[in-house]
Amino acid sequence: MGISSLGVGSSILTQDVLDQLRKADDAKYITPITTKITAETKKQDAFKIIDASMKNLIDSIDAIKTQTLYDERKATVVGTSATVTAASNSDIGDFTLGVTQLATKQVEESGLFSAKTETIANGAGSLNLNIDGTDFTIAYDATTTLDGLKDLINDVAGDKVDATIVQMSGTDFRLFISSASTGATQNITVTDSSAQLKDARLTTGLTAVQTGVNAAFTFNGQSLTRTSNNITDLITGLDITLKEVGTSTVAISQDRESFLKKVDSFVEKYNSAITELDKATKTSKDLKDRGAFSAETTIKNMKRTVEDMFATVGGGVGSLSDYGFDIDKSGKMSVNKTTLNSKMDADADNVKAFFSGGTYTKADLSTVTLTGAFAEMSTTIKTYTDSNKILDELESSISETITDLQERKTKATERLDARYEILKKQYAAYDLIISKINSASSMFTQMANAQTAS
Repeated sequence: MGISSLGVGSSILTQDVLDQLRKADDAKYITPITTKITAETKKQDAFKIIDASMKNLIDSIDAIKTQTLYDERKATVVGTSATVTAASNSDIGDFTLGVTQLATKQVEESGLFSAKTETIANGAGSLNLNIDGTDFTIAYDATTTLDGLKDLINDVAGDKVDATIVQMSGTDFRLFISSASTGATQNITVTDSSAQLKDARLTTGLTAVQTGVNAAFTFNGQSLTRTSNNITDLITGLDITLKEVGTSTVAISQDRESFLKKVDSFVEKYNSAITELDKATKTSKDLKDRGAFSAETTIKNMKRTVEDMFATVGGGVGSLSDYGFDIDKSGKMSVNKTTLNSKMDADADNVKAFFSGGTYTKADLSTVTLTGAFAEMSTTIKTYTDSNKILDELESSISETITDLQERKTKATERLDARYEILKKQYAAYDLIISKINSASSMFTQMANAQTAS
């Protein structure tokens, strides 16, 4: 807050003089702190990107080191007679499925009713519905309609049968009772326990429009039957659904698509992390091109650690380069899928052991237990990325430094503010004295001039 009249009396002790003095003091005491704050803030911003990149990298590594990833299976079916899905760790192999007959449901059709609102009985009574050896009692009375009977059957025996009404023509309505399951045991019979039905359209008048039969098929030429078209008890881990008569060949193999996607993700996250580390540690004479951590050892050491992993992991039985991984001159990683697939074709168990740990069989048939290349990477990087580890400590250090600098800047600014508030008041007082002296001098000059004139 300047004194607007400062310098009016003297034209010497002006606000401009104070502003110039304050600018010089700001450059001496405030600017250096501001420069440091800017540098630490740049570090803080760069750290957030690096931290995110490293966490993405460790996530991609942990996804590959998981041993269950190598147990995923894929079913390839050639032919349209069946579909097959394979659970994790299912046996790998090939087989043929020849479908000669699909399993069907038992479907019974009633006699003709003129409307679905037509009543079915003369009085109260009950029906006995038997399916697959299970009896269900369906109670009715003189007001029960065909539509009402359908609802009663579904309410009482809905787990075993499905009842529906089909309008065949304007005055032709039929009740259809279908078994919920397929197979030769799904016979449906309906008897009138009370003899109160108007006629036999719902009992002996039922017509089997479809007979429940078992599925008949061959597995590698051997004839088999099942009550359902969905077969889960043939080979452990396989879910087979028979679709139509015909023959299909089935191949159960390791699901490499899922594995290779995770490999691609690892390569992508590795390159992203290296790119950010390169930027952050770049040295340059030009300040604007210099990395935020160009003079900071923690990030530089972490970069070297990440780069060194490529050559150091493997448990002494090989390296990542043996499996198609490569690092170019710029430090970026790539993977040759042909080489990797060849390794998996040759010995999938050894690939699993090399990447994720386990028993590795050497060329001389001796074995060694490995930690796993990606498990080694995970352990190494987590010394930086885990909670309360090196990166967390660095983040806290940067935040504390910024807080300390901001406090120093605030105190320095307050000291200068106080100093220049005092100077403003002193300048104002000096200016007033000078003004009075100037006024007295002017008066004496006028008196002398007047005396000389007289």
